[in-house]
Amino acid sequence: MKTILETLDSGTQWLEKKGVDDARRNMQLLLCHVLNCSKIQLYTRFDQPIDEAELAPLRELLKRRGNREPLQHLLGTVEFYRRDFYSDKRALIPRPETEELCEIILKQLRPTPPATLLDMGTGTGVIGLTLALEYGPQSQATLADVSPDALELATKNTTSLGVENASLIESSLFSALNEQKYDLIVANLPYVPEVDRPSLAAELQHDPDLALFSGPDGLDLIKQFLQQAPTYMNEGGHIALEIGIHQHTQVEALLQQAGFSNIKTHPDLSGIYRFPTAQWLS
Repeated sequence: MKTILETLDSGTQWLEKKGVDDARRNMQLLLCHVLNCSKIQLYTRFDQPIDEAELAPLRELLKRRGNREPLQHLLGTVEFYRRDFYSDKRALIPRPETEELCEIILKQLRPTPPATLLDMGTGTGVIGLTLALEYGPQSQATLADVSPDALELATKNTTSLGVENASLIESSLFSALNEQKYDLIVANLPYVPEVDRPSLAAELQHDPDLALFSGPDGLDLIKQFLQQAPTYMNEGGHIALEIGIHQHTQVEALLQQAGFSNIKTHPDLSGIYRFPTAQWLS
């Protein structure tokens, strides 16, 4: 009977052969999931043997991860801004970079709570729910998505986190939002060019196409969004987006054409200019 440490080592080697990045961390998290323990608890139990009842589900998870099913789907959750969110195939897996967008909004762009905020293309709800929780009851958040499946997942996260200052709505961009205006609009819309499809990581094939691709240059939906957004902005309101590599010059031009002011693109921690922000001053 193998010990936890032996299982960790052998599983890590198997995942490495399958081309899984950060294989040891993946194996650690899968073990913690199966054994229902924390990482610290795992380390203190390295000499403990694993019985067959625990190995059987672990083998199944390893097989799925080796087939490049995302780790977040296997665990069923992802940590985002110090909170656990449910994550599955119904919506795009939240990325670490998106935490940086929330940090920019909360610390630089809009440190005081906006009365109304909109998370367009909310997916799992991580941006809108994080902002709603960080700003508190002074802010009312609206989470919008065209996908009923994504909204089901965002609703589950809203309930599990106990968020009371957020509402969800099914909407193709602004089509179902009537005359509501917002002090802050945030959007992490699809931005992957269709031509990049063959070169994407295998894990991304498990994300919905609807959440990834947006025309030949990846900007089809962002163009529509920025054309419509001014109608829904309060005077002095802010807008913030997440975009792909090499898109910031085009998006800054689109913001300028739409009439926004104070346009700036913030880099992520890797130095990639990924987060355009601007202000509506009519």
